[in-house]
Amino acid sequence: MMSPVAGRTRMAREFNVVVERDSEGYLVASVPALPGCHTQAHSLDELMTRIKEAIELVLEVEGAPTGNLDFVGVERVCIEA
Repeated sequence: MMSPVAGRTRMAREFNVVVERDSEGYLVASVPALPGCHTQAHSLDELMTRIKEAIELVLEVEGAPTGNLDFVGVERVCIEA
């Protein structure tokens, strides 16, 4: 999908988003392909709005990542600590 923005054309990009719940009940989203791109919210709808804004800001400041990561899956690992 292409969308015009201030006289230029942008291509739609897809990013994998990891969503977790913290100890205080907040939903926390992070984007593995964009280091430092994360946010939190009380609801999933609010979280998705915020992570889209965070992605746009990271891309504006840092530019698009050079590599492409394909989603494979999520695994839970248990260790003795």
